[in-house]
Amino acid sequence: MGDPNGTIWLVGMMGAGKSTVGRALARRLRRPFSDLDREIEREAGCKVAEIFEREGESGFRARERRAIAEQAGRAAVVALGGGAIAQPGAAERLAASGTVVYLKATPETLLERIGEARTRPLLRDLDGEERLSEIRRLLEERRAAYESATVVVETDGRGVATLAAAVAGELE
Repeated sequence: MGDPNGTIWLVGMMGAGKSTVGRALARRLRRPFSDLDREIEREAGCKVAEIFEREGESGFRARERRAIAEQAGRAAVVALGGGAIAQPGAAERLAASGTVVYLKATPETLLERIGEARTRPLLRDLDGEERLSEIRRLLEERRAAYESATVVVETDGRGVATLAAAVAGELE
């Protein structure tokens, strides 16, 4: 287990429930909650999709690295964007400053949860079958990074309260 007093980093694909479960987990653990993508948007003054358009993925990833560095070591629950842990050196930096928790879901569950994906830069111009195919590709590409997490919790068919309790139990 990482530092029990450090940051609890929630990782997983878009639609895995990181923000929703993160809020419930933070309440349960009496810690502050931070959604890293929302923090990046607040700092940039625009949505993640706009950052991708203006600065490309590399510009967004640079902002993401800075935001992770600012959160590292805080006794907080932090939901990361889907690709954050898959960036070079990220898994090691996250593990060194806390505990990494992977919220795992099947591609079908992820697609159902994200719906039309209009706000998801990596999926928004794709139809349903193309979205499912891209989710599968991204999941495979990121699998090793996700599975490097200290804690892995299956999310399919489980509600928010149940998941928050399961993660809290794994952290004890």
